[in-house]
Amino acid sequence: MIQRYSRKEVKKIWEEKNKYQIWLEIEIAAAQAMEKLNVIPKGVAAKVKKRAKINVERIHKIESKVHHDVIAFLTSITEKVGAEGRYLHKGMTSSDVLDTCFNIQLLQSGKIIAKDIDELLKVLKNKSLKYKNTICIGRSHGIHAEPTTFGLKLASFYEEFKRNKQRLKNAINEISTCAISGAVGTFANIDPKVEAYVAKKLNLKVEPISTQIVPRDRHAFYFSTLGIIAASIERVATEIRNLQKTEIQEVEEFFDKNQKGSSAMPHKKNPILSENLTGLSRMIRSYVSPSLENISLWHERDISHSSVERNIGPDSTITLDFALDRLKNILKNINVYPKKMLKNLNITKGLIFSQRVMIELTKHGFSREKAYELVQKNAQKAWSKNITFYESLSKDSLINKKISNKDLMKMFDMSYHTKRINLIYKRVFK
Repeated sequence: MIQRYSRKEVKKIWEEKNKYQIWLEIEIAAAQAMEKLNVIPKGVAAKVKKRAKINVERIHKIESKVHHDVIAFLTSITEKVGAEGRYLHKGMTSSDVLDTCFNIQLLQSGKIIAKDIDELLKVLKNKSLKYKNTICIGRSHGIHAEPTTFGLKLASFYEEFKRNKQRLKNAINEISTCAISGAVGTFANIDPKVEAYVAKKLNLKVEPISTQIVPRDRHAFYFSTLGIIAASIERVATEIRNLQKTEIQEVEEFFDKNQKGSSAMPHKKNPILSENLTGLSRMIRSYVSPSLENISLWHERDISHSSVERNIGPDSTITLDFALDRLKNILKNINVYPKKMLKNLNITKGLIFSQRVMIELTKHGFSREKAYELVQKNAQKAWSKNITFYESLSKDSLINKKISNKDLMKMFDMSYHTKRINLIYKRVFK
């Protein structure tokens, strides 16, 4: 991933030096297990651990000749270790190292992303509590529907990211397996006890059955989870972008005093961070499809998945880490305008209470069909004549016969729409 959308901690996981270091740890753990089983001489693992050095440039130079990255790695290690190096990788296949390493990198990245979600949840909770009773209009199809609160909007996002946290936990568990089973997964040339030892040493689970590779449905689940998290990020970002429109202006990304919004129009304050998150979310979701296609490989394996994973592994995790951190900071510093929310809510002059009025009419003897007809007729009249909905209703002869203006006015009580907020908050923040 380009530096612009990268943070140091996750990026470091995918650097070649770290990858080769994990390879070395796998090989040393396997050697330790083989020593215990008297498959190789005692002391090999200790000497490898002491003498081996990761030299990325040297590995690349060897690979340019042998055209095989694992062989190049093993050759470079043997150059440092000496004769004992010949005992490394005994009975193993390249995928034993590559797949176990890839899973470790996904596991390490996933743990950081989980921390990002925790930090985002804290901000969402604080903001949701702060704006719990800040009335704003709820919209469906982009049209004014009924009153809600800005806190409830944020509580909805909070609950969604709680689900994302659990999804990620499941995905990390799914990917945390180790396969050291040999060329086609039959353990023909290596004892299964080696796999068990390596798995325990690296805090992984044994892959119950591998072919030459760890089954790719595990990875598809992991990358699909990242895609869902990205979609949740975009959902929040899209709401911010919409609410920052000039004609709405209910929230606004923080705008630094030295910040410039447009090279042509000095007045502009654009929601560029939320727009950026929308774009990054699209990128992360685009990796889901190839991860699904990687599930179906030829026979016990081919390497059509390899080039895909070398790209989507680092790119998806690095980008998601960056996006979650950016979203956290947007919400932490966001400007909220309650007065504008209230002003927008009153644009329709009371039409947002139409359902309450309709329900009350049915309580006074009108059929639901007749109540709907009366409310719709008066709503359209109020809108076309630019008068309040209450005014239109109060002049309707059929309604006047059964409901006093005093009782009619009670139907326009805002607290009616917020009376069960505490119940919702108890469900979300229990």
